[in-house]
Formats: sequence, C-alpha cells, structure tokens
Amino acid sequence: MTTALITGANKGIGFEIARLLAEQGITAIVGARDAERGKAAADRLGQPHVRIDVTDPASVQAAAKWIEEEHGTLDILVNNAGILVWQDDFRPSATPAETLRQTYETNVFGVITVTNAMLPLLLKAQAPRIVNVSSGLGSLTLAQDPEAPTYLSNFIAYNSSKAALNMVTVSYAKELAETAVKVNAADPGYCATDLNHHSGPRSAEQGAATAVRLATLDADGPTGSYQSDEGALPW
Repeated sequence: MTTALITGANKGIGFEIARLLAEQGITAIVGARDAERGKAAADRLGQPHVRIDVTDPASVQAAAKWIEEEHGTLDILVNNAGILVWQDDFRPSATPAETLRQTYETNVFGVITVTNAMLPLLLKAQAPRIVNVSSGLGSLTLAQDPEAPTYLSNFIAYNSSKAALNMVTVSYAKELAETAVKVNAADPGYCATDLNHHSGPRSAEQGAATAVRLATLDADGPTGSYQSDEGALPW
C-alpha cells in the first residue's frame, strides 16, 4: 500500500490533495496542526490523520515516529502547510521583519524540518516522492515581467518565502539525485482558499492537481522541477 503524508491537509488545497490521492487508492495521512480539525477532515475522507505542527520540531518527530510505527515507511510527502500574513499595507517598506520571520517559519523552515524528519522513511520506499507546494509568486523571472499576471502582487514576505522554497526544492533534488527520491515544486495557481480570503478564481481541487501529478510521477518523471498545470515554470 502506498502511503502519503500531506501537511496542512484539514482544509483547502491540502484537503483536496489528500482526497485526490485517496481516490487513487493511496493511504493519504491528513496532517494538521489542530488534532480535532485533522480528525474531522480525515473522517470525511475515510483516511488516517496525525497531528503535526511544522513549526514545532517535537511535533514533527512525534508524527514521524507514529508513521513509522503504523505504516513502516512513507512513499509520498507533500509539504503543503503554508501561511500568508495579511496586513493593511503590503509594500515591502511597510512590512516588518517579524512578518518575514513568521512566514519563513512555516513556509521554509517548516518544510525543512518535516522533510528531514520524514526522509529516513521515504528512503525505505521504492519510489518516494516529495512535493513542495510553492507558488508562481516565487518566480524571480515572473516577478520582473510587467506582462505577467502576478507582477503587481508584490508581497515581500510570502513571495520571497516561496522563492526560498524553490531553492530548498532544488537543493534536496541535488542531494537525492542518485536515489529514487524525486523532489519537485508545485504551483497551484490563484485558488480560492482561507489563505487569500477565498479571493482566487481557481478552486482548491484545481490547485491540487499539479501536486497530485508530481506526487505520483513514474520513474521517468522529472526531479528538481517547478511546475504548474500548464507545465514547467521559469525560476
């Protein structure tokens, strides 16, 4: 049985990733910071759940231990948990450094904490996959293109955290290049979720599709790539 862990899976894109993986016969572990909300989401899917706060190393280690005890190995890790700290004025000059620290704690450091904890379990699997849920807002190329639809979305904390996450993706892909692990970044697009007060034009299910595709790549699939549902994105 193929087993996946999806962080931040009690709602939104994470929930849809878990649902779509479960529909493929994959055991989709709903990872959530709030145990009750995680259980409620998992019950809706008929899937297991585990409490995991990506900003708390002890919580992450406990989750890894539970997965090892219950499932023995881990085939898929989807680092989906992420935050965008809202403020009245999003200009870089009006954004305090503390907002970046808070954002990076979840969007970057949390991903590294979870990946490092789960990697021993992933390396036991035959075809392990790591998917980091990034954003087109993390593309340095698109950020400088006045014709890009994201050009005016100049959110220094969130955007730079996703750019950093893209480098994290590449870094793990390079380290694991000689293994069966494939590591990729997924851009879900501008989806209507709690993250943006449901302002996006895409559904959470649409946003989940790229992560699910990357989570189920065959042996010929890419590693170290940055993709949307339209294909590869410019870094």
